Amino acid sequence: MASQRRSFGAFTLVELLVAVAVISVMASILLPVLGRARATAHSVECCSNLRQWGMALLMYTNDYEGYIPRRGQGSRELTKIDRESDWFNCLPPYLGELPYGQLVAEGRQPMAGHKSIFICPSSEDPGCLHFFPYAMNRYLSPWARPEPHNITEIPAWTRVAFLAEGPGPYSSTEPWSKPFSVVARHGGKSNVLFLDGHVRSFSAEYLGCGVRDPMREDVRWKPGVDEYE
Repeated sequence: MASQRRSFGAFTLVELLVAVAVISVMASILLPVLGRARATAHSVECCSNLRQWGMALLMYTNDYEGYIPRRGQGSRELTKIDRESDWFNCLPPYLGELPYGQLVAEGRQPMAGHKSIFICPSSEDPGCLHFFPYAMNRYLSPWARPEPHNITEIPAWTRVAFLAEGPGPYSSTEPWSKPFSVVARHGGKSNVLFLDGHVRSFSAEYLGCGVRDPMREDVRWKPGVDEYE
């Protein structure tokens, strides 16, 4: 009787193989679904970060009579982080955060994987001195311009991009064939923050990521007034 009870409680080899096959099939179905869910969650978090930057921008322009922060170093990899009017230093205090330059000085530099408004959750550090998954529109408020751009002087300013997803080493970006181009991290799409604070997601093809700006009417990079590189 004891041997019979043991045999009833055991699995045969065929049963084990069938169970393994079922588990494998379920895993092959569920893993892609879980991957897509994770990617969607990352995109939502990225949009939330950009909306916070948009709130900071609106508060900043309200305090400074419509003037927009400086972009940083343009098409060069970022090395200069001590200018107070660059966007990554002047906007964070509006969100209760420290300026980027101060974070670096205190050894608290945002890095890939950190929970931070500076970091897109889908971003990976390519190995750079200063890692910026978000970057400002390269045509806005360059240091070559005597004064920063003012929202009131920009035609169709609600359709002009302010921040977009950059490759990492640069504080400013645009769709281009150069290394500073806007990138698409979320299933072939990239999130963009506009000057009026709204955020939209666009395909890499629509934006011209890695190619060049196709001059879309609903997402503009050049402000249309006193443009400098």
